[in-house]
Amino acid sequence: MKPTPPSTKFLTVPAQLAEIAPLLDDGTIRIVIDSSFPLAKARQAHEHAAKGNLQGKIALTVD
Repeated sequence: MKPTPPSTKFLTVPAQLAEIAPLLDDGTIRIVIDSSFPLAKARQAHEHAAKGNLQGKIALTVD
């Protein structure tokens, strides 16, 4: 499978967001956050991810 060229990705993102937004709004799709780290602790977030066994995404917060 060939990767999607960046120029195509930028064209499809708005269309994809428009399609997925209602699904997020009505709860059909939900985002699962495993943990969050301040941006200053991005290294620890990466180490946490490298350990595996994540039950969702890791969020970096900006204060």
